[in-house]
Amino acid sequence: MDIKRNYKYLLSDLSSIKGVGVKTTNLLKKKKINTIFDLLWKLPKSFIDRSLSRKIKDLKVDETQTITIVPQKYLFPRIRNLPNRVLCNDETGEIECVFFNSYEGYIKKILPIGKEVTISGKIKFFRNKYQLTNPKYISEDSSLIKQKHNSYSLTEGISEKVYNKIMLQVINNLPQINEWHSKKILKNFNNISWNESIKKLHEPENIGKFKENFYQRLAFDEIFSTFLVNSEVRKKIKKIKKTKKNIETKKQNEIISKLDFSLTNDQNKTLSEINKDLGSENKMFRLLQGDVGSGKTIVSLLSAFNTINSGFQVAVMAPTEILARQHFLLAKKIFPKDIRIELLSGKSTYRDKKDILDRLLKKQIDIIFGTHALFQKKVEFKKLGLIVIDEQHKFGVNQRKKLSDKAGKDCDVLLMTATPIPRTLTMTIYGDMDLSIIREKPNIRKPVKTYSKLENKIDDIVKFVNKEIKLGNQIFWVCPLIEESKKIDHSSAVKKFEFLKKLFPKQVYLLHGKTTIEEKETILNKFLKNDFKILVSTTIIEVGIDFPNANVIIIENANKFGLSQLHQLRGRVGRGNKESSCILMFKSNLSENAKKRINILKNSNDGFEISEEDMKLRGFGDILGFKQSGIKNFKLADPIHNHNLFILAEQEIKRIESENEDISRFKPLIKLYDRADIINDIA
Repeated sequence: MDIKRNYKYLLSDLSSIKGVGVKTTNLLKKKKINTIFDLLWKLPKSFIDRSLSRKIKDLKVDETQTITIVPQKYLFPRIRNLPNRVLCNDETGEIECVFFNSYEGYIKKILPIGKEVTISGKIKFFRNKYQLTNPKYISEDSSLIKQKHNSYSLTEGISEKVYNKIMLQVINNLPQINEWHSKKILKNFNNISWNESIKKLHEPENIGKFKENFYQRLAFDEIFSTFLVNSEVRKKIKKIKKTKKNIETKKQNEIISKLDFSLTNDQNKTLSEINKDLGSENKMFRLLQGDVGSGKTIVSLLSAFNTINSGFQVAVMAPTEILARQHFLLAKKIFPKDIRIELLSGKSTYRDKKDILDRLLKKQIDIIFGTHALFQKKVEFKKLGLIVIDEQHKFGVNQRKKLSDKAGKDCDVLLMTATPIPRTLTMTIYGDMDLSIIREKPNIRKPVKTYSKLENKIDDIVKFVNKEIKLGNQIFWVCPLIEESKKIDHSSAVKKFEFLKKLFPKQVYLLHGKTTIEEKETILNKFLKNDFKILVSTTIIEVGIDFPNANVIIIENANKFGLSQLHQLRGRVGRGNKESSCILMFKSNLSENAKKRINILKNSNDGFEISEEDMKLRGFGDILGFKQSGIKNFKLADPIHNHNLFILAEQEIKRIESENEDISRFKPLIKLYDRADIINDIA
């Protein structure tokens, strides 16, 4: 098969492009352009129209212009380091071409005396004369210049002329790939082919036309390929046959009846979904997504209890030791005494750890709590039936698949996150998993009242804090930076700690990213025991832990945070049955966008609603740092502008799954867009 007629050509090395040598290849690789396909997604940011040629008398200063001139005289200086100049003219006037760091021989070759040439570049006016310094394009053949040229964000060492030449060659050599979409899908894009769409994407006049058919079609390809990979991963996991768990809801309900609160409708629904999975012969691979304070933990523990009653062991992993300990203590409180519960802690002695590992292997422990250390090779189980992983919203598809494989065929997997995200984002990130959502908050939890306050009203806030302390309450005080910055006008946690320590002696502790893990655990445990009243912190407190006695959180420079992050921070209070407050501090000169964010937060406690608004204001990749987490980075698709395409892709995936359609025709699409190793065995 001729590779140039096949999609494999697009995945070939850059050296297969005529005129691209080792040096250019290495320069492009620095920009993460490793294949011809990568090159196609290095999109033009603008274009320069050189098709209209001007006369010298009509030139416009500080604009890129194209002119046809005749070189008349070389002006080469005798003094080194001065520029070489060439005096040129047309019938309307004169212009100097100025060259820095160019040899005389080269200049004479490109600008021969008396021969008509076409040049292009930015025009300057110096000493009553037009000048063109280091022209971008020079040629005796005007047709090579008098056209529209794309302007790319170039890597150092590659000229615009060379880059455009490479891109033109690639576009002209695009293979005619067999269509992978159905006729029904293509109708949505006026039946435009992939090949034609790519060509139009790189035509200068089409830059920024994201509503056009060619753009929409390519954006859909990105979305659909991701959904397809997720679907295949999900199907592969579901094909794994396991031993069914025998779910006895009677025992489960006995625990529920003894709780201090009633389960919400969402909690009951989610518990039923998980129980159904546990009792199925197909392996569970489910995400439990809940708003802050919605009660995910109790659902996961009840699921663990049902698994234990079926004769299996359970592992519960949390991101921090203090959160693992909190889950451990809750399990001890609600589980019957005959359930054998352990905590694998970094503080445990070598002897204690060895004892725990020995008992795990002998199935003398039913459920164990810990951090990532639970998945070390030395930690072995006799009969592991369920893994619960808390606050792991940044696990990628490949990581989750490896986790599922490691767990073994009889082990179900439940991941939990308190990060509400928009539906389009959920489909993209977690499409490989079954999804349960808890939106309702337990009745015992009162909504956190949110206020905004100018930072110059600090005296009022201090009075309020003093009043809360006298009532026996605790306060979080959150600052964006650890130390004072000369460049960024944010409050410093260290500075605020020193300020508050003088006002409230022995009642204030400091926590930030430079605090060691051991120190952090000690400080948080003291705060949990109510040993001090004010915890000054950076944003590292936003994940997971319940502090029932903390009912006030003060967030400085609140306008510098995203909505979702503010909502997560606000969720650190309101965990008990007390009235709770969140105070957002800011300067007087707020942007309109910042005002919007603060008002949304003041008017809503719904994390899912807030995340939708956050995405509209800040964009898809910025929500809670997803951009930095290895999550799919689309080139064209955007959940805000292309919401309809996400829904269309979801519908098409459901159709393919329900009809059990052979996906081999999508092989080029998957190879090009996702290169997903997890499904590379497709025909």
